[in-house]
Amino acid sequence: MKTLRLGIYLLLTLIILSCKGNSVETAEIKGQRITIDENIEADPEIEEFIAPFKAHINKTLDSTLAYNPRDMVKSDGDLNTAIGNLMADVVMEQANPVFKSRTGNEIDMVLLNHGGIRAGLNKGNISTRSAYALMPFENEIVVAELSGEKIKEILTYLERAKTAHPVSGIQIEMDQDYKVTSAKINGEDIDEDKTYFVATSDYLQQGGDNMNFFKDPIKLFKVDYKLRNAIIDYFEKVDTLRAEKDDRFIRK
Repeated sequence: MKTLRLGIYLLLTLIILSCKGNSVETAEIKGQRITIDENIEADPEIEEFIAPFKAHINKTLDSTLAYNPRDMVKSDGDLNTAIGNLMADVVMEQANPVFKSRTGNEIDMVLLNHGGIRAGLNKGNISTRSAYALMPFENEIVVAELSGEKIKEILTYLERAKTAHPVSGIQIEMDQDYKVTSAKINGEDIDEDKTYFVATSDYLQQGGDNMNFFKDPIKLFKVDYKLRNAIIDYFEKVDTLRAEKDDRFIRK
């Protein structure tokens, strides 16, 4: 019996020793790009399963929220467009009550980016799908408290950009060489000794489109409101869109 036990012990020891140091190594990794398009045959069982959800989502997306009396595209203006004014004014109107209730302050101005307008709005009924096309990103509205000096940097940026970046709450006049000749917030000249509350998207606040003046603000306030949701809420609130090109940001 002792001999048998000794044999088993030696066998186990040999097994353990033989395993020590062995490791499993990946021999090869392969990657393959699989194109998801109409060439992939649908699975009838899955299609049947998702059909009611798809119908519900489409019904929600296509429900009429408001009426747009004219086509609006982001290329229909020099320094301001109807659709850009609409988006900036929506941010001002929808986010300001939230911001005021939390801080006691009011948003002084709004600045968005021309590239953030991802689609036009056709004449006719406007739906939630229209809002998703206009703003497909998950950008959140934030409010940055900026010094008057930073507001001057915004103006310098706009001079260089020569683009219809959407603004609200500020009146800017440029000469024919795109140099700012006048800029007023709340009807007054920019005061470098004051601070201003500027609403924008979290993407731009983090330096998107090289808007670096938004980085390191005096204070940053989150509104917990997606830009797209603000647009949808605005569409639900109004019967007819009244956005126009105006004189808020012009060249003379």
